[in-house]
Amino acid sequence: MTEVQLINNIKNIGENWSGRAVEKTEPIPQSGSNRRYFRIFQDNSTAIVAYNPDKRENQAFTSFTRHFKGKGLHVPMLLFESEDGCFYVVEDLGNVNLYDLVAVRKPDTFNAKLIDYYKKALVELIRFQLDGHKGLDYSLCYPRHSFDAQSIQWDLNYFKYYYLKLACISFDEQLLEDDYQKFTYLLLVADQNYFMFRDFQSRNIMIHDEVLYFIDYQGGRKGPLQYDVASLLYQAKADLPEDVREDLLNFYLYSLESRIAVDRKKFIDQYYAFVLVRTLQVLGAYGYRGFFERKSHFIGSIPFAINNLKNIFTRLGFLETMPELKNVLLQIIASKKESVQNIKSDKLHVSIFSFSYRKGIPEDTSGNGGGFVFDCRAVHNPGRYEEYKTSTGKDQNVIDFFAKGTEMNSFLESTIKLVDASVEKYISRKFNHLQVSYGCTGGQHRSVFCAENMARHLREKYDVEISLRHREQEGLE
Repeated sequence: MTEVQLINNIKNIGENWSGRAVEKTEPIPQSGSNRRYFRIFQDNSTAIVAYNPDKRENQAFTSFTRHFKGKGLHVPMLLFESEDGCFYVVEDLGNVNLYDLVAVRKPDTFNAKLIDYYKKALVELIRFQLDGHKGLDYSLCYPRHSFDAQSIQWDLNYFKYYYLKLACISFDEQLLEDDYQKFTYLLLVADQNYFMFRDFQSRNIMIHDEVLYFIDYQGGRKGPLQYDVASLLYQAKADLPEDVREDLLNFYLYSLESRIAVDRKKFIDQYYAFVLVRTLQVLGAYGYRGFFERKSHFIGSIPFAINNLKNIFTRLGFLETMPELKNVLLQIIASKKESVQNIKSDKLHVSIFSFSYRKGIPEDTSGNGGGFVFDCRAVHNPGRYEEYKTSTGKDQNVIDFFAKGTEMNSFLESTIKLVDASVEKYISRKFNHLQVSYGCTGGQHRSVFCAENMARHLREKYDVEISLRHREQEGLE
């Protein structure tokens, strides 16, 4: 269906659910899936409408949601399902997820507040794994009912075809397949009788009124305990320090031991095998989205996953019996190809930065040499006030601060007009890159707010690729 038809359907779904007119719809940026999410506004309330033509995946999500709610687990409330099975409505949990907080920390730091959030997430994970498992109808799982040999082979082949081949890593296919069989058998030794969330990572953990809520479990299935812990603690872009990972793993095991008997040595021996298979699955996904679909955001995530391989490599003693897999991993660790940032595409790619003038203007590595650098320092700065010191331009209190005055709106509208004119000209002339940078004093409030709004505007108005970087907030200097 066309975008106009989809928006009309979204409005109809909202009205059918609540009996109230939908005043506005706001698309929520897509991540790695083809599902579409929209925030709808009705009177003084909001809700989230999801569209997904894959009805079986929707059924898995809605049935799991009802089951988990019945167990008292923190998932969004299911409000409505369409008769055709393509739409559903859930409560609006806001825009802040755990990754948002992790991404803005200073490099190589991890404060007590973040550690507390991760510990709460791990305690809730145990509830999903143990309590969520009881009585769950695994026949509704999609696409597989368990993390079985076929699931593992899918992940390993995803890694082979969308990462190894596209990154030009050399290997003997038969020898690698032989090692895949050994690796699969090793993974299947772990106890599989728990609920496996499958994508338990910080982007899928929403923070709403200081309570953690969990989303995107429609790919869940029966599986081992270790996989989801590995997914959270070794999420590539979150880049947790190794000592924090160790402490959080010990906290998880201590919490788990209060519920069931645990053989710690056996658990940890198996755990790093699951860190590896999860990392390979992630590299396959990054390869597909980056090398194949030419989305530079995913290319930029690959070095973080490679760093995870480096960090765990000495713990993978079982690789001595899998020489071709070991050979492949050593090549990846030594390779520089994955760090290439400039992926050419048929679409215009717009790189958007926020930055601090104290540390200089971001370099344009595309070779294009054009674009815009906007100075936000003439706009009133919330950073002057104590209550905004620890916030960024992504936080609601800062957003509200800018909404009170006209300076920011006027400034932002002027920059949008200039960028729109260039985007339209660049698209018509089939140029492939435009860089837009917003600078302020600290790279924390004004520039971040402007970059976020410019990215949102361009995503909604044009068919372009967007990469958004808050340089000072992400340590990308």
